[in-house]
Amino acid sequence: MKGLIKILLIGAGTFFVVLGFVGIFLPLLPTTPFLLLAAACYARSCEKFYNWLLSNRWFGQYIKDWRAGRGIPLKTKVFAISLLILTIAYSALFVVPNIWAKVGLGVIAIGVSLHIISQPTLKKGGDVSWQ
Repeated sequence: MKGLIKILLIGAGTFFVVLGFVGIFLPLLPTTPFLLLAAACYARSCEKFYNWLLSNRWFGQYIKDWRAGRGIPLKTKVFAISLLILTIAYSALFVVPNIWAKVGLGVIAIGVSLHIISQPTLKKGGDVSWQ
């Protein structure tokens, strides 16, 4: 039974890593929460995968900054909000024909942007500010 739980946790952790990776490119899919879930799964199942995730050059810093309460780098905030606005605007203008769906996309864009802005900003020296 213990082996089955370990396999399921490793599978779930890997699934969350994939979702976190996709979230880097899709603004409506969050990256950090999925990576935190992956870290929790790996921590309970496989120390090798857990250490790999924390030392990974793409994913490790997300987890380390979040756990330390350092926030999100300004460059990442600007990139995320820019990509969000571009993809939602494209979808609203060229993909979605329904006006209420377009309004819904706009509300989602505003909500996600406000959430990103509300997170603490990691400055270059590692200091946090609440801009």
